[in-house]
Amino acid sequence: MTQLRIATFNLLHGQPLAPDGTPLPLTAEPGEPLSEAIAALDADVLALQEVDRHQERSGFTDQAAVAAKAMGAADWRFAAALHGRPAPLAGWLTDPARPGLTVYGPSEVGTATELPSYGTALLTRLPVHHWRARRFAPAPFGLPLRVAGRRGLTPVPDEPRAALAAVLQGERGQFTVVATHLSFVPGWNMAQLAAIRRWVADLPRPCLVLGDFNLIGAVPRTVLGSTGARDRVRDARAARQARILQPGPRRRRVREPRPRLHGWYDLAKTPTYPSHRPAVQFDHVLAMGVPRSSVGSAEAPRTGVSDHRPLVVQVSL
Repeated sequence: MTQLRIATFNLLHGQPLAPDGTPLPLTAEPGEPLSEAIAALDADVLALQEVDRHQERSGFTDQAAVAAKAMGAADWRFAAALHGRPAPLAGWLTDPARPGLTVYGPSEVGTATELPSYGTALLTRLPVHHWRARRFAPAPFGLPLRVAGRRGLTPVPDEPRAALAAVLQGERGQFTVVATHLSFVPGWNMAQLAAIRRWVADLPRPCLVLGDFNLIGAVPRTVLGSTGARDRVRDARAARQARILQPGPRRRRVREPRPRLHGWYDLAKTPTYPSHRPAVQFDHVLAMGVPRSSVGSAEAPRTGVSDHRPLVVQVSL
């Protein structure tokens, strides 16, 4: 089987950084560092977080479109969690005329240039059968966080978040990929991840959820798998009951090998933040229904943009 390169990358709006993590000014071609970073990943499926569209701070670049061109994506979507402009120490100055979710794709390139926006993107080289998008409201309070270019901790309000799901066609059949960026507020992000699990429960498996979760260790897979065992028991009971109720003479039972069931698990465990000296893993690729034998190598390469490193995993699907 051909192994696909599945990747997630928090862009920090394509901010170039020095080797020590210090922000650098934009280049004459604002989208060029981002384009080079994306091309180097050579991803077949790519989730992007903290993506700008027509923002002054990123040179008015449509970053999802730049990334799509750089990786040769056949299809993509950008989910604008908000329309507005960043405000120092105040989060965002949002556009009251566009309070909800807006989804842009290849057909919208060059449109709505007067509406700066910010959100999450999902790009793929594979055929897409179905797209789905949703928005999460921000937590009612923020937290003091480390911000690139500032010393100490800075009070940061939470912001709306977005998730994108796509049903893709792989060599083995259809599978689902979800891209998201969860809140940094503890508990709030876990509730968002649990909501995503329910939101895509009807879509084809295998399923992969990737993005910046702002969660570490075993927490993401624990949240996603919190009902997995009950679901498997329920399905097994339903199948057994269906066999019992099947009309006609009872036939000799033949034992067939059972496929090994796989719960949610991490396809890669490696630190991704901060990019100049990774110490923790906020960025994850989790899977359900993917045999471990189908998972190849994983890496978190250094790029010239963002305070996160991208996470790239090779998987046969």
